[in-house]
Amino acid sequence: MRFLLAALFTLVAQMAYAQAAPAPTFELGKHYFAIDPAQPTSSGDKIEVLEVFMYTCHHCYDLEPFLDKWKATKAADVAYSPFPASWNGGAEAFARAFYAAEVLGILEKSHEPLFKAIHKEKTPFKSMDEVAQWFTQFGVTKDAFLSAAQSFAVNTKITRSQQMVPRWGVTGTPSIIVNGKYRFDVSSAGGHANVGALIDFLVAKERAAKGA
Repeated sequence: MRFLLAALFTLVAQMAYAQAAPAPTFELGKHYFAIDPAQPTSSGDKIEVLEVFMYTCHHCYDLEPFLDKWKATKAADVAYSPFPASWNGGAEAFARAFYAAEVLGILEKSHEPLFKAIHKEKTPFKSMDEVAQWFTQFGVTKDAFLSAAQSFAVNTKITRSQQMVPRWGVTGTPSIIVNGKYRFDVSSAGGHANVGALIDFLVAKERAAKGA
C-alpha cells in the first residue's frame, strides 16, 4: 500500500510539473530566420510546412520520428510535405526517385521504407537502375520507374527544387520552411524535441497574420 501511495504521489507530482512547465519560447534570428523576400507557396489557403531533406542524410532520418509525432496532431489548416533537395548529383538522383514515386502513386508506401533501406538496412544503391529495381516491390516495373524519373513532370519538379532551396536560404538538411516566410533547422530549434513546437509556433504566427 505504501508503495502504491508513493507511486501515486510521484505521478501526481510529475503531472503537476508537466502542467506548470512553461512552453518553449522562440526568438527570430536565434531559433528561426525570416526568408527575405518571402517566397510563394503551393498550398492554397492552407499554411504550408515543408521539410527540405535528402534520403541520404542521416540527420533527416533521425528527424522522421519527431515529424511523424507532430504530423499526427497537426491542424487541418496546415499542409505538410517533404521537399527533396537536389543541389548535387547524388541528391538529385534520390530527388528524382522521390518525385518518380509521387508521379507513380507509390510515394506514401515507399517514403519511409527508402529511408530505412539506406540508413538501417545499409542498402548500397550504386546506380539509378538499382534504385529503380528496389522500387519494384511497390508494384511498378523497373522500366516504368526509370521512365517516370526522367519524365517532363519530374524534370519540372527537379528544376523547382533547384530554384527554391537557395531562395529559402537553405544550406543544409533537414531544414523546415513555414509558409515561405520562415526557415529553421534542428540545431537552431534547440534539438529534435523542439521541432514540432517551433513549427506550431510559426504556424500560429501565420494564422494570426492571416486573420489580421
